Amino acid sequence: MSFRLKAITREEHLAFVAARPSASHMQVPSWGDVKPDWRAESLGWFDGSGRLVGVGLVLFRPLPKLKRYLAYLPEGPVIEWDAPDLERWLEPMLAYLKAQGAFSVKMGPPVVTRRWSAEAVKAAIADPQARQLRDAKATAHEPGAFDIADRLRRMGWQQTEPGSEDGFAAGQPRYVFQVPFAGRSLEDIQRGLNQQWRRNIKKAEKAGVKVVLGSYDDLPAFHHIYVETAERDRFIPRPLGYFQRMWTALTAEDPNRMRLYLAHHEGEVLAAATMLTVGEHVWYSYGASTNRKREVQPNNAIQWRMMSDAHELGANIYDFRGITDTLEESNHLLGLLRFKVGTGGQAVEYLGEWDFPLNKLLHKALDLYMSRR
Repeated sequence: MSFRLKAITREEHLAFVAARPSASHMQVPSWGDVKPDWRAESLGWFDGSGRLVGVGLVLFRPLPKLKRYLAYLPEGPVIEWDAPDLERWLEPMLAYLKAQGAFSVKMGPPVVTRRWSAEAVKAAIADPQARQLRDAKATAHEPGAFDIADRLRRMGWQQTEPGSEDGFAAGQPRYVFQVPFAGRSLEDIQRGLNQQWRRNIKKAEKAGVKVVLGSYDDLPAFHHIYVETAERDRFIPRPLGYFQRMWTALTAEDPNRMRLYLAHHEGEVLAAATMLTVGEHVWYSYGASTNRKREVQPNNAIQWRMMSDAHELGANIYDFRGITDTLEESNHLLGLLRFKVGTGGQAVEYLGEWDFPLNKLLHKALDLYMSRR
């Protein structure tokens, strides 16, 4: 018998997430407020006794001139992904979303498939034959993930392939870099950093770099160097209003949901970063740094302060978010991967994003439109 699925209140949604060790920051009610171009709804799965057993934040994006929607559950929903009867969870979701006017459903199962240790990633980067991380031998496999992928395919779900240029998927990153904190003291984590990282942290301290917590009023200072970072690293920056909306929405839900850190040196902001927390999972979300005074190592200083604070908050995972899957020296994102590998963590591959076309014609039209953007 399938679960019953219906819209729930933000309070019910938040209480369910709060009772779990963690959920994605994109699966809390406030994330819907960050995305004004989408209509957000909290969904709940109920068992036969009326108990809430799963939740999902679904974002609806309307098709121009049509009352039809793309329904998107980023890094969700929050359900029992390893349940042997996965159909009981997903079929009522599809039926509900179709009744709401969805022509296509996109979701990102928070399911890990493979992991590569820092040593394995370094070896892959050094190997001239290794062109992509996915081709390198993994340190650990999660066999249950492949069963989940098979079941999704049998149900008619289609896996979105990672972007060909740099390994980032069109939606959320499939490959991320994480530092496990569970059962480790801060001294253990510091010992896990490579020699360069430890040296740079000391260098920043000696040079007088001060990392402080910022507030809403410091977001323009963050955004100023974020725009500089975007130009240097070749990505399109988000407007200041996005970060102001993000701060207002997330901190209203939980004062610790979003933090802003700024690295000062002699009265100048050299680096800044945002940190997000849900339960025992902490994410380094957005980072920015200027090209000036790079020799005082503000990036290492800010990350170490964030990692220290995350540990104090009881984090089990410090998540550096997306990394490139492409290991060729010509790839401009390889330096960022090397920076993250220096923390001694691990590269992690998720199951990726999956689509279910409820209306194949409209779904194909959307695919065509996205490919031409």
